Parts: sequence; C-alpha cells; structure tokens
Amino acid sequence: MHIADITMFYAPASGGVRTYLDAKHRRLGIKPGIRHSLLIPGPSLSEQDGIFTVPAPALPFGKGYRFPLRLAPWRNVLQDLQPDLIEVGDPYLTAWAALDARRQLDVPVIGFYHSDLPLLVRNRMGNWVTNNVEAYVSKLYGNFDRVLAPSRVMADKLTGLGVRNVFVQPLGVDLQTFNPQARDPGLRAGLGLDENTRLLIFAGRGSKEKNLSVLLDCMERLGRRYHLLLVGSSMPTAVPSNVTVIEDFRPAAQVARLMASADALLHAGDQETFGLVILEAMASGIPVVAVAAGAFEEIVTEDCGRLCTPNNPAAMAAAVRELFESGNTTLGKQARLHVERHYAWDTVVNSLLRHYHAVLGSQWPLTANG
Repeated sequence: MHIADITMFYAPASGGVRTYLDAKHRRLGIKPGIRHSLLIPGPSLSEQDGIFTVPAPALPFGKGYRFPLRLAPWRNVLQDLQPDLIEVGDPYLTAWAALDARRQLDVPVIGFYHSDLPLLVRNRMGNWVTNNVEAYVSKLYGNFDRVLAPSRVMADKLTGLGVRNVFVQPLGVDLQTFNPQARDPGLRAGLGLDENTRLLIFAGRGSKEKNLSVLLDCMERLGRRYHLLLVGSSMPTAVPSNVTVIEDFRPAAQVARLMASADALLHAGDQETFGLVILEAMASGIPVVAVAAGAFEEIVTEDCGRLCTPNNPAAMAAAVRELFESGNTTLGKQARLHVERHYAWDTVVNSLLRHYHAVLGSQWPLTANG
C-alpha cells in the first residue's frame, strides 16, 4: 500500500499538523508492505527519505510557511508517485490538486479536517464571510471519499454543514519525548522560585484564540504562591510579576523538559480543534486546567485535571486551587496512564490504517462518526 500525504501546513515552527505527519511518516516507514510519501511546500522540487518538497512562494512574515499558487506541480508529483491513496491535510490548493490527481489515477482521497476554517476566517474578518466559507468547506469536503476529524466537536460541525462520511480520528502524542523523566529539578531555582511555589505552564503560539489575557488575569488572582511560565512565539510582554515569558518557538525536547518540570498546564483557549499541547502535558505527567470548550471536554477527564467556564479568570483560578487541593501529583500520574492507553502514536497509526483499508475496499470497516 502506497499512501501519499499532501499539505501546505508544514514549516519549521509548525504545530499539530506537522507533528502528526512526522509521527505518521516514521511509523509507516517501518511497517512491512507500506510506503509513505509526504508532499510539502519548499523552495524547489526535491526529495529526501520519502519527503517531497514542491515549489511554493514563502508567505511574508509567515515564519517559514509557504502558500502554493499553482496546482500543476502538486498534481504532477502525485501522478509520478502513483499512490494507492491520498490524504489531504489542508483546505487550500493542495486539496484541489489531490482531487484533480484522483481523476487521473482513480484512487481514493481522504480529507483530514485539522482546522476549523469558518471559525478562523470569522475571527479575522467577521461574520459577513461565514456563509461563503461554510459553503466552500461543504463543497470541498463533500468531494472526499472519507473525511477524518480530530475530535467529535469538529466532526459534528462538518456533519452540520452537510458533509457525509465523517469519522472521528484523534491525534496522538510522543510518549518518549514527553515523559515525566524529562523533569529538570533545577528549573525552579533557575526561575528564582522556591520549592513551595506551584509552577504552571502554557506552551504554544500567543494567538488571539489562546485567550492569554484570561491566563494573566487568573495569575493575578492566584498571587505569589503560584507562578506561570509562558513558552512560545508572540507572547505578551506586559505580564504580572508571577509570570515568566520564554519567547519564540522551542524544539519539542525543550518544551518537554519545561512541562515535566511544572506542576500543571494552564490553557484558556476555547476554540481548539484537538489540543495537542494538552496531551503533551498529560504525557509529561502533569494534570491540566483548561476551559470546558472545543475538544478539551473530550480529552480532559476528572482523573486528569479540571475544566472551568470559558473566558472567566475567577473560575479558572478556582479550578487551579481545586486541582492542587485534589492532589496534582496523583492526577499527573493518572494523566500519563490515560494518554498511554488512548493516545500513543502507534495506536493512532493503526486506526488510520483501518480507515485506509476501508476506503480501499479491504478489511476493518468503521462506523461513520465513530
């Protein structure tokens, strides 16, 4: 079986989509009888270890992202590769290139709905474009042989737009990199904190939908006994005295060290399609305080952390206090066990293979929306 993934969501500082594709590429590469090709944008046409770069111009201020403008180069690479199945990882030109190649190759195409496009556009341009974007999503994803969504909330949105054949396919987490053993006992001292200070962490992009202002307000309410570490790009510069900022993208191993050294993850984002950082924290052996919105309600159980009312700093502060009163260490151990059981990448890839076999007409069919 030859599987080809195609996406523009792949850059040096990429988030969940690149993590998913890299993990998938490594694991499929060692499975007998399976070949995996990955098509991503780059400065020129090249190939290394099954990863093909297709020429696409760089986005200004895009932090390494490139935006394909020509369909033909992507379609031509797919035609040369002759895959048995194509998976699409974004809703832009590469998706239409895959559908165009399908007409030539007569192979199934799966669409993975990683991002909530109508919500993203509405956040940036307002409600006036929502109907047009929803119609676009409905048309595009209605063309795929099967559609995968990382959470039930995303699957339900697609179904509500009239898209059929939608299946929930959660992502996974690297259990070796994100591990309690990555803990650095010297981190607190390096931050100027004593051992009794409760250290919280948030890692990711400081984009609007992360609601970082809620975290900062929450920290002001919690006071000196608690400290928050903000890790990532575009972080705020004006922060309370009990907040430390580590600006810019950090490699996974560095983030894993910081997470394993903290006491809990704090996340105020209310629009997450999956929330990979939640799994990374849980895999690091720390519990989570997040909002009861988006995909978080599907991931965070009472055994792994606490959920609170969205956009409510007082409710988040109360949830943090309750978490520590309940025993954050025990909750962290339970969180690690939870992701080991349900979100190991090997488990995810085996589930993906069942989807692939199903659309290719072989064994292991699944129930829609299941």
